Amino acid sequence: MVPKNIENSIVKFLSQSADVEDLNLLNTWLEDENNQAVFKAYVNTQFALNIAMHDPDLEKVRQELIKQIKKNTRPIVPLPMMKFMKYAAIALLFLGLGFLLKKESVITTEKVIIPRENTITLQLGNGQVQVISENENGNVTTENGEVVGQQSGNQLSYANLNTSVEPIMNTLTIPRGKRFEILLSDSTKVYLNAGSVLTYPSVFLDNKPREVQLVGEAFFEVSHNKERQFVVNSQELDVRVYGTKFNMANYPEDEAYEVVLVDGSVSMNAMGEGKRQAENFLEPGNKGRVDKRHKEFSSQKVNTELYTSWLQGNLVFRNETFENIIRKLERHYNVVIINNNKAIANETFNATVETEYETIEQVFSYFKKAYDVDYTIIENKIIVNENK
Repeated sequence: MVPKNIENSIVKFLSQSADVEDLNLLNTWLEDENNQAVFKAYVNTQFALNIAMHDPDLEKVRQELIKQIKKNTRPIVPLPMMKFMKYAAIALLFLGLGFLLKKESVITTEKVIIPRENTITLQLGNGQVQVISENENGNVTTENGEVVGQQSGNQLSYANLNTSVEPIMNTLTIPRGKRFEILLSDSTKVYLNAGSVLTYPSVFLDNKPREVQLVGEAFFEVSHNKERQFVVNSQELDVRVYGTKFNMANYPEDEAYEVVLVDGSVSMNAMGEGKRQAENFLEPGNKGRVDKRHKEFSSQKVNTELYTSWLQGNLVFRNETFENIIRKLERHYNVVIINNNKAIANETFNATVETEYETIEQVFSYFKKAYDVDYTIIENKIIVNENK
């Protein structure tokens, strides 16, 4: 049974409202290894997703508590809020719980990055290009005034429209820093990630497979229809869908095509030696990977939530190389990051970023605190400095 005062201190610590008295109390309590296990349980309950693939080091947490306590000679006086929050960010990062502070976190640099503004565009089959604003509502029409789609905020819908309209191919381009949704004519939902392009018909014909083309990353919730197969073409890869939910990633700079199957059944069918290779089926909870260079297929069991966290505005990194982290941060924040520290390019890190609440300055501030990654901001670019 956890004493009430200890329980209150844990809750205050995790909610970033603890004072020095709470920290003193926790430090003494954590000296008992049995209590450390209890503390882990509280952390696991509060941050189940983030802690799933990383075990906290309680000794490091305790040492950070000691450091903070020693800085204050009057234990009854509460810490200044900003000073405590800076400490809390370090401690929570040691726990592997990711970047948990939001708008009120301290930014350690005076310079601010201003993300570039790009727009979502829709190119119709006749070549006409329309700018899509996420805050607008209205119809998508052909040059003849025929309604082929409807916009409602951040979603384009092609469902429940006049099926007698001649199908036209549409290309929706999502720039870096934005996300968008499409409801296709067969009621299939597609969630497009930053820096992605989807080409699709305004209406699927009854006598043909339902085919779309993707470059980038998207999450599909495919409407089941055993008479008409759904196919996602991504350069030299076809993903054949048998009624399912899955995430697909294929950015031009990626070394491989990746498909993470959440539910249902899909197959990955790559082009190799001038012809389509055999279908490789995935089981739910598995990630399929096809190397772009050698066209070799592999699959493994994964935590699918790590690959679909972007749908909730999160970036979850587990044993991810710094080079890949930079790429994803550039896409999601629409900024330029230059890494001059080649020594850490292939080092792996753990972090969780809530992109809707945390600025890119905060993200790099946390990397500096937790991993001693030195950086400067010059001319609206983030420069990662070489080791001194």
